[in-house]
Amino acid sequence: MGHDEAMDTTKANPLLDGLPLLHDLPDLHGKSVLVRVDFNVPLRPCETGPAVVTDDFRIRAALPTLNYLLDHGARVTAATHLGRPCGAPDARFDLGPIRNELARLAPKVELTENLRFDPGEEGNDPDYVEKLLIGHDAYVNDAFGVSHRSHASVVGPPLYLPSAAGFLLQREIEALGRLLGAPARPFVAVVGGAKVADKLGVMKALLEHVDALVVGGGMAFTVLAAAGHDIGGSIVDRDRISECKALLQSGKDILLPSDIVALEPGAPFGCDCKGGEVRTVGADIPEGWMGLDIGPDTVESYAREIATAGTVLWNGPMGVFEDARFSAGTAGVAKAVAACAGYTVVGGGDSAAAVDELGLVDQISFISTGGGASLELIEYGDLPGLAALRGAPNAPARAQ
Repeated sequence: MGHDEAMDTTKANPLLDGLPLLHDLPDLHGKSVLVRVDFNVPLRPCETGPAVVTDDFRIRAALPTLNYLLDHGARVTAATHLGRPCGAPDARFDLGPIRNELARLAPKVELTENLRFDPGEEGNDPDYVEKLLIGHDAYVNDAFGVSHRSHASVVGPPLYLPSAAGFLLQREIEALGRLLGAPARPFVAVVGGAKVADKLGVMKALLEHVDALVVGGGMAFTVLAAAGHDIGGSIVDRDRISECKALLQSGKDILLPSDIVALEPGAPFGCDCKGGEVRTVGADIPEGWMGLDIGPDTVESYAREIATAGTVLWNGPMGVFEDARFSAGTAGVAKAVAACAGYTVVGGGDSAAAVDELGLVDQISFISTGGGASLELIEYGDLPGLAALRGAPNAPARAQ
């Protein structure tokens, strides 16, 4: 956790209302607890034996919840998915390597088979929920990254068992809920990424909360086109231009790029790509040229906006940052967010990867573990997994 430690993280947080936490569970001594975790970790094949876990961060991050349950006398079984096995056993997604790693870190914790080996998981089949719960007395959801999914292991157990949010899930709700409650002002949201269609809903939702919306990444070109700019050969979603025009006419403070780093027509881009002229142009891009990053003037203006903020949310890169020629915009925004004295949240995914790569993790107040879940939480104000927990038999009464 970075700066701004002292502020009460539960202040004006509507998401915590009625949400059962670990201390709301009944006496656990001698009881069996099913814990939904997110151990969807990277694996590396090994020629001489089974695959090995290459990054155990998600497993280690679940240890506080698992150890709390063990310390309170419970028998603990963890349940996770791995990859996309399409509802049938698939050797590529066998949990053996994860089971080995969990046995090293938490030897008293059992692990089920890959939840997605059964079609009932993603189909939220009541019969599969019943099978999951056999022998268990309580349930804990500690998997924020899948709490936007109405899957059996996420929304089913609270219908039948005393349930709670684990420490990881609680931290996510405390951090992200501050954005929806009473954020310190000014509240600045920085939104990037490739596809405007993926972000329109959250942009509309954010405009109800923020003082300024900062736009970058490939999605910015559809918004620039809606504003009347020439975008050359840049990616554009023509079907979304009218919606982007409506955003621009909302009367809210929306910042768009004033200069663009563009690549000449036909030249390749991406990891390890070279060749082709790269040029910084204004908000109007020459015909055929492709905009692939925000320019230095835009970085400077975005950094000034971020520096004044009491609260910052950043989700999505500013350009094709895996190509070094188009990484300066993302790096500049990352450094600005890290330098901001306010409460700063990075919404997982590529933004979190950029912050990590630049060594700025310790300078961010909170980094979400679920990019998709964090965006859906902001867009809809709740998640299926949280709503399910509030309906558990042991959930505290909600405030009137």
